[in-house]
Amino acid sequence: MNFLKKIFKRNSLEKQQRKIQKERCKTWFKVNGDKTLRLDYNLSKSSIVLDLGGFKGDFAQEIYNRYSCEIHIFEPVLSFYNAINDRFIDNKKVTAYPFGLANEDKELYISNSNDASSVFIEGEGSEKIKLKSILKFIEEHNIIDVDLIKINIEGGEYEVLESLIADNKLSMFKNLQIQFHDFIIENAKERMSKIQQELAKTHVLTYQYEFVWENWKLKE
Repeated sequence: MNFLKKIFKRNSLEKQQRKIQKERCKTWFKVNGDKTLRLDYNLSKSSIVLDLGGFKGDFAQEIYNRYSCEIHIFEPVLSFYNAINDRFIDNKKVTAYPFGLANEDKELYISNSNDASSVFIEGEGSEKIKLKSILKFIEEHNIIDVDLIKINIEGGEYEVLESLIADNKLSMFKNLQIQFHDFIIENAKERMSKIQQELAKTHVLTYQYEFVWENWKLKE
């Protein structure tokens, strides 16, 4: 009986969270943000884009169609990575990696929840994934400047951004497009606020739909 109560409580909480997120997204959908704000950047064929949380490669495809720039996609879920790799197999400017980026090298189990797959959520059908340090990746690939980094990694954004802040690397990114998550992370609001305070030192906020999408542009 206690087990059933626990399941019911969790399902009720998840239902409430979905309702809250649905309300948050209303204004975003009203401006058609996925087809406007998320794609409207000053990019060119020589630009470099990092796509953290590639899922099936739709965002990367939209960006490439517009700007023909160099794109690096990070997707640790094998089925999603394979889909991305097949999608861009003949495109030499788009590279997919079968791992995610984090604050350090590690292996974790991730829930299999399509575009909401997260290492912070318990679920059936989880798989072991690899994460690599974003700082090491930048150093190993001799990346100096990034025109756009998109971060949608279901809770992992905090440790990625905090590691970039700790190493004074924020200013190498001209634009940071971030989706913060709160329900699956403790003290999410507080951690997000501290990250935003650091971002404000080097960047300006160009749009913000809290816990949906926001973008920070490097100060000129």
